[in-house]
Amino acid sequence: MRKLIQTIAGALSAIVIVVLALSLYIQALLPETFHVEQGEAFIINSQVAITAHTDSRGLFKNLEPKIIGKSGNIYNLSINLFRSKTTLPVQGQMTARKMVVPGGTPFGIKMFTDGVMVVGMSDIQVGTENVNPAKNAGIKVGDVITSINDSPVHSNMDVSGYISASGGDEIRLGVRRGEDEMEVYLQPIKSEYDNAYKAGIWVRDSSAGIGTMTYYDPDTMGFAGLGHAVCDVDTGDIMPLSSGEVVDVNISGVNVGQSGKPGELKGAFTSDTPIGSLLRNTQTGIVGLLNSPYFGGDPVPMAFKQEVEPGPAVILSTISGNKPQSFDILVEKVNYSDVNPTKNMVIKIVDKNLLATTGGIVQGMSGSPILQNGKLVGAITHVFVNDPTRGYGIFAENMDKELNNVENSINVA
Repeated sequence: MRKLIQTIAGALSAIVIVVLALSLYIQALLPETFHVEQGEAFIINSQVAITAHTDSRGLFKNLEPKIIGKSGNIYNLSINLFRSKTTLPVQGQMTARKMVVPGGTPFGIKMFTDGVMVVGMSDIQVGTENVNPAKNAGIKVGDVITSINDSPVHSNMDVSGYISASGGDEIRLGVRRGEDEMEVYLQPIKSEYDNAYKAGIWVRDSSAGIGTMTYYDPDTMGFAGLGHAVCDVDTGDIMPLSSGEVVDVNISGVNVGQSGKPGELKGAFTSDTPIGSLLRNTQTGIVGLLNSPYFGGDPVPMAFKQEVEPGPAVILSTISGNKPQSFDILVEKVNYSDVNPTKNMVIKIVDKNLLATTGGIVQGMSGSPILQNGKLVGAITHVFVNDPTRGYGIFAENMDKELNNVENSINVA
């Protein structure tokens, strides 16, 4: 009997440990806050049995049939796993559901940096030695030079002008490294190759490319696109935006994606006349303001993250000309974690026409909106290099955070 009791106790302990470990694992996968529209039930489309309750005076009250509250109110929720007493704390914030016009239209991006970015180092030969003044001053690749001798720096020409005119005298550089601001002192040296003073750095002040617009807000003309940041091709760092604009683009062809070799859309800017301005370049995409409605279509509701579910969906994307088409995809996995805000879904292209034309997801399709159950749920962000039929998607809700900040600043102004 004692052995049986010990066996049962051991089994129960093992179950408790497994449930606890699973609870901690699932908690790590859940965000701290879910947004819910006033009057709507809170439902998480998950493969794990999850129910939610409000926390009121220490008692858990089931949220059936509706959450009642005003937009902006925050409720403490408790997530129940497997309909058990195992609970995980999160917050529910009442939010007015946004109506947006989904895109899928290609657009050209012209960006000018806030300062100039250091993208490379180059030693300078002095006699028998190789010297690098920038490296000696403590400058690193990825740093952004914002000023020289207290004068703002806006272009590559600004930097080369100050260095050439230094006569070899020490100059003071304002440098931004991530969130940190600093000053460094650099002494240019004369190159024996061309008799000019140099600092031993390569810098970049602008960027251009093609992407896909995800949606715009018909009330404010605010738009969001790409679903990921515009990064420097050499450093991989986010380009610090000073100003920028978006222009019309025509897609003229496709380099088909293959395993180990991502494809790309081929296109060209068709006009120098801006259709809108860029305001921010963020981890979750670019946002800005359109001069006027850029594409037609009826507004659709923006989905909250918990409404996205594995299953059929469609993307809007342009693979020829400038008009988007609808293509079938499958949402294979959904990840609610805030750890990587641009990789919330794993998607698979199942549309035969798109597969025949592009091989799957190609560069330039980033930002293509994903629609499911009549709502905008997100956008394509990345392709799997070894399987171009699959890739990542971002929640529309994550993209909208930055656009909300821009729209709020417009309202305040």
